[in-house]
Amino acid sequence: MKFKGASPAIIIGGVLLIIVAAAAAILLNKAQPTTPLFLGSGVFDATIAYTQPARERGYGGVSVIPKNGALILAFATSETWQITMKDMNVPLDIIWLSSEKKVVHIEKNVSPDGGEATILTPDKPARYVVEVPAGTVKAKVIVIGRSALFDIKTEEIQ
Repeated sequence: MKFKGASPAIIIGGVLLIIVAAAAAILLNKAQPTTPLFLGSGVFDATIAYTQPARERGYGGVSVIPKNGALILAFATSETWQITMKDMNVPLDIIWLSSEKKVVHIEKNVSPDGGEATILTPDKPARYVVEVPAGTVKAKVIVIGRSALFDIKTEEIQ
C-alpha cells in the first residue's frame, strides 16, 4: 500500500509527539503544590500558584473546576492585585486576602465573557487571591473580615 503525502513514520512520530506533550502537561499540572484551605464553612483542595506564569495562567483554559477546588495566587508583597478573565471558560468567585489571610475584597459570579477586558481590582491591598467556582462565596458563607487557614511556603513565592 502506498501513502500519498506524509510518510507513515512522520505521521506516527507526530502522534507520539502529541501524546508525550499531553502527558508532560498533565504531569506538570499535577506537580503544582496543594494545601487544604479552610475558608468560611468550606474546606477546599487548593492548588498554589507561586510563580508569575502560574498566577497569570490561573484557571485559564480549564473547563471544569471541582466543587471543592480552589486556586491560591500567592504574591510576595501586598498590593491591589488585578485579576482578568483571560482564557477563562467558567465563572468564578474571586476572594482577596490580606497578608494575615483575612478576606478584604470579594467579587462574585464573575463571567468569563469579558475576557481580558474584565479587570477586577480590590479596594484594599492583598497578598493572596483565591479563585473558586462561582456560587462558592454564597454557599460557604465567605464574608469580608473572615480569616482563611492554609499553609504557604513564602520562600517559594517568585
